[in-house]
Amino acid sequence: MVDEPGSTETSALRGRILVADDEKNIRRTLRMVLEGEGAEVLEAADGAEALAMLGQPGPPIEVLVMDVMMPNVTGLEVLERLSAQGGGQPSIPVILISGHAGVEDAVRATRLGAFDFFEKPLDRDRVIVSVRNALRQFAADQQLRSLRSRIRGEIIGEGPATQALLAQIAKVGRTRARVLITGESGSGKELVARAVHEASERRDAAFVKVNCAAIPRELIESELFGHERGAFTGAMMLKKGLFEVADGGTIFLDEIGDMAPGAQAKVLRVLQSGELMRVGGSKLINVDVRVLAATHRNLQELAATGEFREDLYFRLNVVPIHVPPLRERIEDVELLVRHFIDVTCQENGLATKRIAPEAIAALSSHGWPGNIRELRNVIERMVILSDGDLGVDDVPAELRGGVEDPSFDGMPALVDLSSGNLPAELSLRDFREAVERAFITQRLRELAWNVSKTAESLGIERTHLHKKMKLMGIQRGGA
Repeated sequence: MVDEPGSTETSALRGRILVADDEKNIRRTLRMVLEGEGAEVLEAADGAEALAMLGQPGPPIEVLVMDVMMPNVTGLEVLERLSAQGGGQPSIPVILISGHAGVEDAVRATRLGAFDFFEKPLDRDRVIVSVRNALRQFAADQQLRSLRSRIRGEIIGEGPATQALLAQIAKVGRTRARVLITGESGSGKELVARAVHEASERRDAAFVKVNCAAIPRELIESELFGHERGAFTGAMMLKKGLFEVADGGTIFLDEIGDMAPGAQAKVLRVLQSGELMRVGGSKLINVDVRVLAATHRNLQELAATGEFREDLYFRLNVVPIHVPPLRERIEDVELLVRHFIDVTCQENGLATKRIAPEAIAALSSHGWPGNIRELRNVIERMVILSDGDLGVDDVPAELRGGVEDPSFDGMPALVDLSSGNLPAELSLRDFREAVERAFITQRLRELAWNVSKTAESLGIERTHLHKKMKLMGIQRGGA
């Protein structure tokens, strides 16, 4: 039974809750308590019925309150199934209750992702507080899934580096923090900035991009902060700056490492006080703008040499996000290639084209110094110039140097250690390279071609492994 209350929080429980217990009195009491707080309550008499109700279409059940010991399917078995379906974590918060469970059951429930665990008799106030927190957790998880769905539309990839990047974007997007995005040219820094904006509460407001490297130094202050009429020769009318245009939304300062010192000082002032002054003006203007910045340069080094304001660097670098180069997420190349093929065909009114595995292998073996921008340009050229589906011959010749011989099968016949007979003309260098190539290829296969894990197992840097793979012509889909 549920002990009678003292006071509890006054906010209503807005949500659908499933109570699963083989004791009718417990179900009835929990229903009265939770409905009294505003919740919609459903009931199940055992674990099998609970699983069936969770699988029904319609409005989602947001919290499951469940007894540990039930006939047919126990509460722990239900939790185990939900955890397996959710990849190690139930898709909804699960609160377990029991009159007979021991420490082992509580530990197992925690490992399976239970939100909370109570012993009978239940304390009414504690139940209400726990259910309220569980509803909040469900709402937060739903929001996170929605954010990831939105930002996935632009950022393509399933590899660990991309997954980590998406997780970072989802976390920082919900905050008001300033973000400094670093990465090589062409790696997708603008896509990350747009994704952060889309993941924020400002997503319905303006997203204003400023390429600091493309604006002449003598004009950047006018572009960012606006100018009054007559402020300088040619200023025929008042002009709002881009910070004002972005008021209530987000401004993205791309290549901020190239910003003029005078503009840096004014940007710092906006970050410190939320105030700006137009060129030639005398009135302070308040703006509410979230600032995202990006650069391919090392701002910390520029700040050390005085080329960039150190105080501005610290203001911008509240949350750093590094966008990995394409060579560090080579497992995403195939998805990106297929995506760019579809986009190019649609944009040019062409029938959808397929691409051969050999062509994918050739593209995956390239180092992509120009990153995703270079890959997109190459795919666009291949699609437009090809007469039909894409094969390895459609891959530009300069990118085909690393394609592995499909007949290669680990250790070359030249180096057959089992025979004990090695060719007289075989040099020590050839032998060493052949063995190293075979060893790396085998380790990559064992680790499902995860370059990061393979590099760790070999005790070398990931970038070093990428270089070795390129030099030796090792790529997925070959040997």
